[in-house]
Amino acid sequence: MSEPYVPKSSTGLDPKLVGLLCYLLGFVTGILFLAIEKDSKFVKFHALQSTLLSLSLIIIHSVLGFIPIIGWLLGLILGPLTLILWFACMLLALQGRFFKLPLIGDLAERQAGKL
Repeated sequence: MSEPYVPKSSTGLDPKLVGLLCYLLGFVTGILFLAIEKDSKFVKFHALQSTLLSLSLIIIHSVLGFIPIIGWLLGLILGPLTLILWFACMLLALQGRFFKLPLIGDLAERQAGKL
């Protein structure tokens, strides 16, 4: 099986590594690489998806924190699932995959094409 084609990154780093780094610190590295990447749609997509995902999860965790008992229990379940999703996103980006998360992925793909 051949490796997926990933265009070069203007950062000078391997674009698959930059895709992983987009997820490393959530929206912080997502915004950072969104600002410095000029060429690679792959990197822009993962930077946008990382930013949208991490901001969405912050909002969801915050809202659940205000809901007594049920919200707290859901937050306890969502925590480990968030960690698993974070590792999966980094691994898939490192493999050079252009995977889209539900809802967020479509928006990130549309916006990455415009930048």
